[in-house]
Amino acid sequence: MKHALKIAQISDTHLFADKNTLHYGSNVYQHLVNVLMHIQGVEKPDFIVFTGDLTQDHTDASYQQFVEIFQQIDIQIPVHFISGNHDEHCQLEQYLTDKPFNSSKIITRNIWQTLLINSKSETPSGYVSEGTLNKLSNNVDPNKKQLIFMHHHPIDVGYFIDKHGLKNKNEFWNVIQQFPSIQAIACGHVHNDLSIQPEQSGYNIPLYTCPATSIQFDQTANTSACNGKGAGYRVFELGNDGTCITRTHFVSDLAKGNHDE
Repeated sequence: MKHALKIAQISDTHLFADKNTLHYGSNVYQHLVNVLMHIQGVEKPDFIVFTGDLTQDHTDASYQQFVEIFQQIDIQIPVHFISGNHDEHCQLEQYLTDKPFNSSKIITRNIWQTLLINSKSETPSGYVSEGTLNKLSNNVDPNKKQLIFMHHHPIDVGYFIDKHGLKNKNEFWNVIQQFPSIQAIACGHVHNDLSIQPEQSGYNIPLYTCPATSIQFDQTANTSACNGKGAGYRVFELGNDGTCITRTHFVSDLAKGNHDE
């Protein structure tokens, strides 16, 4: 199957002003470097989509670190992005201006349309506003297939991060399920690679979560804790026949750390 569009999703970099600062014992700066080098050298996607939580310490310098990593590795692949709960829209728009960054929230190729939607609220939890949902409805092309990217998870995943999930799930799904052309939803925020199929969720669209480039959460813990798994990312291959194939990579454990879904 020849793909019409290949997208690498990265999420939850949680960078600091100082690139040597550790996050739960991990050098998240180096983790992002490793992930981007693997994306560039192995997967070679058409686009990269970053689904938020760039910063951990909320400094301007952390945004500058993010940009400088892409420049130093010489990433030429277009990078589209949305905010996470840790980020500020204005800072993303201020620093992610030059190539390879692209502020457009729609990617269209052949039969596929990829839409990036904002779920950032005033709290760590997510909220998709009525205006955003209306915009999404207007942007969906029923003659194409859609893959939706967002930061927050619109389905509970069964561990502590659910207290910071999407707060208006019912409103979100009431809109999403009106469009049979939407094939999948992809998010970040949960710091794990999960695949939640319709038979598990009760919704008619699968949800795929992206492993973080920073750390992966321990799903048995009551609060943020690292499970020891390496930095990761997710790949989507969107076919000319309408199929959506996805897999994840963990760059520190490549022998057993990638799989198709």
